[in-house]
Amino acid sequence: MRTRIKICGLRTLEAVQTCVQSGADAVGFVFYAPSPRAVTPLQAKPLALALGPWVTPVALFVNPTVAEVSEVLRAIPNALLQFHGDESPEFCAQFAQPFMKAIRMKEGIDLRLELDRFNQAQGVLVDSWSEHFGGSGHTFDWSLLAEVSGCGVPLILSGGLSDGNVAEAIKQVKPYGVDVSSGVESHRGVKSPEKIVSFCRAVHLADSKTLF
Repeated sequence: MRTRIKICGLRTLEAVQTCVQSGADAVGFVFYAPSPRAVTPLQAKPLALALGPWVTPVALFVNPTVAEVSEVLRAIPNALLQFHGDESPEFCAQFAQPFMKAIRMKEGIDLRLELDRFNQAQGVLVDSWSEHFGGSGHTFDWSLLAEVSGCGVPLILSGGLSDGNVAEAIKQVKPYGVDVSSGVESHRGVKSPEKIVSFCRAVHLADSKTLF
């Protein structure tokens, strides 16, 4: 099985087009105002349309209101929802829309319990722990995921990934997908087309070594 690729925090048409041309499976748009990668529904709509029919737009939220999620869905009705805050399973599921839940990993987190709680999710994104919401740009101890290996729930690995370490991450974790944001940026909040291409190539190469 190949590793799916999600590039998160897109704000420009150039970056979106680079993701599509490089073979990304999903592109994330951040609807969390404090983030340097935040966009409005109005800004995100043409970017999502540029993805074409076979690349999934993902709408990332942190403790949103129902109205905020609904506004984004009016702009991007085919979005996969991604919740990064303290949202309950009931909140995430109420929109009758496919969703993922992010879990910030550290010692003491019962990942099996979280997977059971969010059993209606399309997948669970495991990220590094941070006192603040949003990615930390650092990796975490991937051995924490060993307890749920083969659990049947799609795991998307995030946190500090780059073209330099994603092959090792795939080898160790064997995730359903990988999610990158700061690892493909020239500076905070600004995506580098060259780094996007390099990251996708690294994932494809890692998969080819696994399959053959």
